[in-house]
Amino acid sequence: METNRQKKIGGVIQKDLVDILQGEVRKNGITNLVISVSKVSVTTDLSVATVYLSIFPQEKAQETLEGIKSNTTLIKHDLSQRVRLQLRRVPNLVFFIDDSLDYIEKIDNALAGKENPIENRDLLEKRRKS
Repeated sequence: METNRQKKIGGVIQKDLVDILQGEVRKNGITNLVISVSKVSVTTDLSVATVYLSIFPQEKAQETLEGIKSNTTLIKHDLSQRVRLQLRRVPNLVFFIDDSLDYIEKIDNALAGKENPIENRDLLEKRRKS
């Protein structure tokens, strides 16, 4: 369970990362790309922040994530300049794609009967016997 301090630091990092990432998208003139930070969770020792990104369109998600990962040190430096009065030490940033919306969509489709796993057995993942 996250403490209040972890939640506050996660919220500060999330707000500033949105500004940094959207600013870079606008500054570089990239159109038709939306990056949002859906969640930031900070470890108990405040040394690592796990950042979950939602990237639209989905086709550019992996390529964009690789670009963000390669520029992590620059992003951390920009973040440290923004939060220098609030945090002594900026946690290391680890980026992941947030696929919770895809997961919810799969559940909705299954419940609506569009993809019924009982009628179409190919939709079920094969279980491995060990």
